[in-house]
Amino acid sequence: MARKKRKIRREILPDPKYNDLKVTKFINCVMKDGKKSVAEQIVYGAFDLIEQKTKKDSLEIFSKALENARPLVKVVSKRVGGQNYQVPLPVTDKMGQAISFRWIIGFSRKRSEKTMIQKLAAELMACEKNEGSTIKKKEDTHKMAESNKAFAHLRW
Repeated sequence: MARKKRKIRREILPDPKYNDLKVTKFINCVMKDGKKSVAEQIVYGAFDLIEQKTKKDSLEIFSKALENARPLVKVVSKRVGGQNYQVPLPVTDKMGQAISFRWIIGFSRKRSEKTMIQKLAAELMACEKNEGSTIKKKEDTHKMAESNKAFAHLRW
């Protein structure tokens, strides 16, 4: 019998506007200091701005941007025999989604536009076109994993 309790996963309800779980999780990642209404305003405002600029469905652009930003491998530092090795590991779907959320939000906060709505909309549109800081980060991670492929046997 297992000694540890199983982790209880909380049920997340889909957002009221688009009825999508990914949007809800994205809103929760954008949220700071528990201010969910502000995070909702930012995300929905960014989606409205995307629709105005591109004349396409913002949910399609959002899902395409997430798909383009999601890494397939990550690099983890392992200490073996007194040396640190960068070991490439495959990324699960859930973890890849979380990483892409983190990268998109982080790089959109660093952008030079005035409001967070404009920053987030610009970063999502850039990711949808396979350009921008988030895509560069993904490519750098993949290059790092490729160059350290020799240490893949050290994973456990």
